[in-house]
Amino acid sequence: MKYILSEFIKEHPVFMAPMTGVTDFPFRKILSSFTSIPSYSEMVASREIIYSNDKVKKKLYRNKNSSLFIIQIVGNEPYLMSEAAKHCEQLGADIIDINMGCPSKKVTGKLSGSALMRNIIEANEIIKSVVNSVKLPVTLKMRLGWDENNLNAPKIAKSAEDNGVKLITIHGRTRCQFYKDNANWKEVSKVKNNVFLPIIVNGDICDINSANNALEDSLADGVMIGRGAIGRPWILQEILSKINGSINYDKISKFDQYKIVIQHYEEMLSHYGYELGVRVARKHLNKYFYYQKEIPKKLINLVIRSDCPKFVKTNLKSIYLN
Repeated sequence: MKYILSEFIKEHPVFMAPMTGVTDFPFRKILSSFTSIPSYSEMVASREIIYSNDKVKKKLYRNKNSSLFIIQIVGNEPYLMSEAAKHCEQLGADIIDINMGCPSKKVTGKLSGSALMRNIIEANEIIKSVVNSVKLPVTLKMRLGWDENNLNAPKIAKSAEDNGVKLITIHGRTRCQFYKDNANWKEVSKVKNNVFLPIIVNGDICDINSANNALEDSLADGVMIGRGAIGRPWILQEILSKINGSINYDKISKFDQYKIVIQHYEEMLSHYGYELGVRVARKHLNKYFYYQKEIPKKLINLVIRSDCPKFVKTNLKSIYLN
């Protein structure tokens, strides 16, 4: 890899979080049309990657305009994780990210995701196996710990650093908190003070004020934005510009918002096909409309439920440009 992550982060201290059902190929493609922010895949299970079908391969398409493509893998078996990492390397990933932060019961019930924070020995074996299997940088995403009585992120981070991980992202909650309460950015500083790696802080970051507060409290090198960017992906570039000191950054116009939403809608139809694409698009349109407070709910419901792309696009133009 021609650049060092720590140097890259100095210019690109903002990341979009990998999110199942959100950071798919259409989303990554529209993101790269207006920002150089690194692109994460959706979380993909190691077994799915190894025994991949067309559906899984579609999740891992690389957009040719991506500045940096990161594939996030999840699993609990060192061998399968290492084999999955090799597949990702062949698919054109720039970085492999290990998921040790997903709190869902479906994932932790299989002893994957944040459940690995309860088994440091197994976590270390997975990290070593993945790092040794590829020539790419390997990163890690995790939480503060399993619960308030087991805030072991600093210890795991140190082991990860010793085993070759190049960057760590910390979500400022425990697994048992899921997304309740406020993210504890100050607790992330304990991780930063325990390693020499770049640290990215995640959780409750939705604008420049929360980004600056998170950086100050956590001492992190960058921020990762998840739910705060759904329905307004342009907020990523706004935060990046302001963190990098731009005083002349103008908020995105309604016309440019409209172009992004239309492109996203069309990319979903193209990628998934008409029937599935229309269904996938509904949840994204719902999020886009969340920030259009002046639009009548009746119209929003009609657009979201419509199976007719022409009707949707005509009304998107009306919503954003009238």
